[in-house]
Amino acid sequence: MSDLPVLYSFRRCPYAIRARLAISSSGRPVELREIVLRDKAPEFLETSPSATVPCLKTDEEIIDESWEIMLWALQFSDPENWLQPEHGTMAEMRELVLQCDGPFKSHLDRYKYDVRYDDADREEERSLAAVFLADLDTRLKQGQWLFGRSASLADYAVLPFVRQFANADRTWFDAQDWQRLRTWLETFESSDVFQSVMPKWTKWASGDTPVRFPAEKTS
Repeated sequence: MSDLPVLYSFRRCPYAIRARLAISSSGRPVELREIVLRDKAPEFLETSPSATVPCLKTDEEIIDESWEIMLWALQFSDPENWLQPEHGTMAEMRELVLQCDGPFKSHLDRYKYDVRYDDADREEERSLAAVFLADLDTRLKQGQWLFGRSASLADYAVLPFVRQFANADRTWFDAQDWQRLRTWLETFESSDVFQSVMPKWTKWASGDTPVRFPAEKTS
């Protein structure tokens, strides 16, 4: 057993990626439990009200929303100033993330998983999602990141979803006139920050040796 807060996660889920990014940046350790979505552990189902990842269980509360998990971590410690963008406010960052999690994510799902929706037209959904991406590309004119010259909470909350969209058809994505957006995504994908939250974990089961995340650094 571990005395750490427990984070139920799934490696490829963009919501879980954003949560792990914030936890990693803050340095606030958790016990990571990797969930397989097609075979969810009963302990996870008993914990998560929505039965979705990520889900954080502390001694005081259960946090079932990725944005709230990000804030939980960064309010403990924010060494890279994700909560203090060079330009804009927390409210403006939150509004952008709501656009990502709302209309953009809806079109992304209907684009990537169009066979799951009887009324989805893949190319139409891609075009509708692209409106948000074009807006991001325009925003990146002011700096390397969405709210200035350094990364903020908004960048790391949105990037996992842009990555998911790009990977649905990378050839098409790379052919678009979004040079700033592509550079932003490529910088993220090649970064130590991203690589550090994407190792392959084995499926968690009760009784397993606890997995500490982020891992303790060795000298």
